[in-house]
Amino acid sequence: MTVRELGHIVLYVRDVKRSADFYRDVLGWRQIMPEPGADPAGVAAFSSGRTHHELLLIEVGPDATPIPGGPRVGMYHFGLNVGESDDDLRAVLGELQRVGVTIVGASDHTVTHSLYIKDPDGNEIELYVDVAGVDWKADPSLIAAPIRPLRL
Repeated sequence: MTVRELGHIVLYVRDVKRSADFYRDVLGWRQIMPEPGADPAGVAAFSSGRTHHELLLIEVGPDATPIPGGPRVGMYHFGLNVGESDDDLRAVLGELQRVGVTIVGASDHTVTHSLYIKDPDGNEIELYVDVAGVDWKADPSLIAAPIRPLRL
């Protein structure tokens, strides 16, 4: 078997409308199911157009166990490519600040420049751009380069 690409992510959320509003209205992800404004009936799906869906949200209700803090087994974060340059990432930062989203981290990973935020349920999301001219395929050790503070 060979994995060709990550196809999609499914997240359990407390309130699917609240989370759909965040992924659609804050992150600008295209909601494909249900139509925006329609009753979500417990699920919402999003796609950038690359595949049928890249994110599926499933409502589990307000009493669901929250994501524990600190080291734990499970997902740490997922990454979303948001452009091609630091100018694109600066525009994303400005938009996040404009709508009041808290930045929980900002890192220069050599191969990417990344901002970190959390969705309404506490799932961490990396918003990143690949750094132009960094050839990690020719030098895979660049992927493990020391993490530095991001300077935009």
